Amino acid sequence: MTVAISSQARRPAHRVARIATEVFAPALLAAVMPIVVGTASAPSIREGLPWALTGALFCAVIPNSLIWWGVRRGRLTDHHIRVREQRRTPLVYGLLSVIAGIALMVSFDAPRRLLAMVVVMLAIGVAVTVVNLFWKLSIHAAVAAGSAAVLVIEFGPTLLVSVPVVALVGWSRVRLGEHTTGQVLAGTIVGLLVAVPTFGLLR
Repeated sequence: MTVAISSQARRPAHRVARIATEVFAPALLAAVMPIVVGTASAPSIREGLPWALTGALFCAVIPNSLIWWGVRRGRLTDHHIRVREQRRTPLVYGLLSVIAGIALMVSFDAPRRLLAMVVVMLAIGVAVTVVNLFWKLSIHAAVAAGSAAVLVIEFGPTLLVSVPVVALVGWSRVRLGEHTTGQVLAGTIVGLLVAVPTFGLLR
C-alpha cells in the first residue's frame, strides 16, 4: 500500500519533468532563439523573419531531421540520443549545418545580432561535442543556459525570468534519470561560459 501511494505521488512530478524536457529541448530552443533574436534585431518583423527562419532552419530543422532519420533507421535510440556513444555523428552533422548557415548569412549580410545568436549555437555545439567524447554532459542544460544568457543580454534584466526555466530543465533531466546533477551543472556552466562572451562580443 505504501509503495503504491509513493508511486502515485511520483507520477505528477515525472509528467512535469517529461513535459519540461520536451518543451525546452535543445532542438526547440535552437529553433525559437534565432526567431526571437532575428525578428527583434531587424527594423521590422517582415524584414527580420526570413533571416530568423533561415537561422532556425540551419540550427534546428536540418540537424533535428537528421536525428529523426537516425532514429527511424534504428541507428539512434531516441531523439534525445540517450546513449553517449551515439551522439558524436549527429553532433558533427549538426555543427556542419550551423556552419553552412553562418556562411550563408555572412555572405548575404544577415542582421548582426542574429548572426551572433547562431554563432553562440555553434560554439555551444562545439563545446558539448568535445566534452561528449569522454563524458555525457547535459546538452539540454547547456542550450537552456546559453539561451537564457542571450535573452538577458539582448532584452535586459527583465528576461532574468528565464533563469527558473534553466533550473526546471536541469531538474527534469535528473528527475528522468537521464543525467546526474553534476552533468546538469556542467552543462549549465558550459552554456553560460560560451554564450555570454560570444554573444556579448559579436552582437
